[in-house]
Amino acid sequence: MSAAVVLFLLFCVDGLQFAAAAAPIVGLDSFLTRQFRKDPHATNDSFSYMPSSLRTPLGRSSVHPPIPASLFSFNIPIPVTVHLVGRTFTSFSPSHLSSSIASSVSGGPFHVITPFSSFSDHHLSISHSLQLSAKLSSGSLANSLSQVLESHLTTTTASFGRSLSAVPYSVIDDIISQDFEKQKSVNSFHIYVIHLGRQQRQYGYSYTSGDNSPGHTKCLGSIWTGKDRYVWIDLGAGPVDYGPALSGDGVLPKGEFHPFAALHGPPKSAKALLSEVASLILSAYQVLIVPSLRIQVPFEDTLVVEFIHIRGDGDSFRIDWNSVEKAFYDEINDKVLLLGDQKLSFKKYEIKFSECSICSFVISRATTSYTSRYLFDNYTLIVSEYLDSKRLHQTILESIVEFRKAGNVPEDEFGRFLPVYVFDLDVNSLLLLDRYHQSVAFKDMVIAVRTISSHTVSDYSCNGHHVFTLARELERPLIGSILQSMWGVSPTHLVWSPSHNSSLVDYTWSVGHTPFGPFSEISSLSFVQKDAARRNVLLTYLNYSISSGLDILDSIAAHGGDRNLMKHSRHTEFLQRWNLFRYKLQKSISAISHFDYEMALYYARSSDHDLYAMQSHVYQATQELEASLVCFKDPPFPWTTFSLPLGMVSILIYGYVKRDRLFRNKRKQF
Repeated sequence: MSAAVVLFLLFCVDGLQFAAAAAPIVGLDSFLTRQFRKDPHATNDSFSYMPSSLRTPLGRSSVHPPIPASLFSFNIPIPVTVHLVGRTFTSFSPSHLSSSIASSVSGGPFHVITPFSSFSDHHLSISHSLQLSAKLSSGSLANSLSQVLESHLTTTTASFGRSLSAVPYSVIDDIISQDFEKQKSVNSFHIYVIHLGRQQRQYGYSYTSGDNSPGHTKCLGSIWTGKDRYVWIDLGAGPVDYGPALSGDGVLPKGEFHPFAALHGPPKSAKALLSEVASLILSAYQVLIVPSLRIQVPFEDTLVVEFIHIRGDGDSFRIDWNSVEKAFYDEINDKVLLLGDQKLSFKKYEIKFSECSICSFVISRATTSYTSRYLFDNYTLIVSEYLDSKRLHQTILESIVEFRKAGNVPEDEFGRFLPVYVFDLDVNSLLLLDRYHQSVAFKDMVIAVRTISSHTVSDYSCNGHHVFTLARELERPLIGSILQSMWGVSPTHLVWSPSHNSSLVDYTWSVGHTPFGPFSEISSLSFVQKDAARRNVLLTYLNYSISSGLDILDSIAAHGGDRNLMKHSRHTEFLQRWNLFRYKLQKSISAISHFDYEMALYYARSSDHDLYAMQSHVYQATQELEASLVCFKDPPFPWTTFSLPLGMVSILIYGYVKRDRLFRNKRKQF
């Protein structure tokens, strides 16, 4: 038999062995599905109810042995479908777009902007990868959009003081949402890229009713994120610009180099246009579909938001707490915010500022100032005050007992409690947190402040107009801060960059349907916030399970490996538990990819039983481990090795003692 034939047969045998090891265990998936229906909260250990016909295959050697590398391979495929709408796109556009995106980096680990500690990594052990599907939409969709857009631009007049005509987003969204309903069978995120050709007037989309006024600026945009999993981008809208007015990062300029302005500059080739679209798709993927976690969020059944209102003695209008609660309860009623048996409740407490000495102390300690120069008739130096949020946070932490006593706030019980400190100050001057913010989110609390001052000109501009901050309206900033602290949802202008090792600011997606940022007035949640809220809890849960699994493997390695540490019967059950633990983690990852968050939570919670069992096996094995002594005979004494240097030393000593006698004859010669 030739060597080539032998190698071929060996390759076939190895392939069959690998396939047998990698083959799924028949019946395991259906067994766990039945357990999910019987025990959706994973209260009981599924391993206890597992028949021996399933346990036995779990105890065999697998392609995922108990080594750390087997816990670093979890990846969540993220399906994204791109719809190209308009005559600008041809039948070749989908393939060109797919190749442009495939050539760039479109995956990696999930990132955390603010980890648990300064020593923790800014990434999780779980990664994601973009699974893109691009297609050309039907001509009927583009025709319907063109008709309603042209009709609206024809029947309305341009607004005074605006270079863009305001088109209500609902004109386009009503048609896109109908098309999305037809696409729901495709389990995916959907991005509609629209270009309907040049219109009779330049336009942008408005997101709330009303128009600009001397004290109120309405920002126009070219995007919309729906309540369901779709976002649309109109390349023909604009050019729009919004961002910091004087200086700062994240501005969306009118210049031709930004993808939103790609069609408003010099003519571009089809490939160049698709490259701009690919850049937009990747940006939307990173910011909207797989955003960075603001913080890691542990799973708790009970979630409580405690509004602690520190108010003055004035008769200022109160905060509309009901609107804040409604923003969350609406999503809870639709079952798109909480997981499993989670319950969310709100509690309200009130403290009078005049009767709270510690309240006055924390405000005075956190107050600081900054200077700026403005050119009036000449350069004028202006000193303004603001509150340092980090100093305020630290002072509240140091005085937490006094605050809870002043507001009669009971001690925390079981669950996750988020205190929201709202300082309602009777001062006429404007006082913001860190110069720009009405509310700031921390891991363990939210801090908000307002004064008697009703509004001010912010340091942001939108389409050539300054953006006004309505300083008395705290409801929307509070919703955004609670999302960050309770669910770890990042603002739509913030993303972690591992290459910069810091967070980056980009306001591209901060208009329209978002409760974050100064350029939107909408408080309701889009699919971006709702998906991120549940996914963040699951990712934190799974990341902790993986870290605990790695700790077990480290302990085993320190004691010589699993085979040396455990006896045969215990080692068999350990392997069964290990393979079942990893299988459940993989099933949870798969459920997240299919947006089945309840199933993902079940598998994550069920894996805790296997994790605990493995920890128990390792602990008991290490307790029983005894040093084994092997009896052996003493080796013979090395006489030869010992005698040789001893003899040489004896000769030297003898020569030294007899030196006079040995050298006497030589002396006589002289």
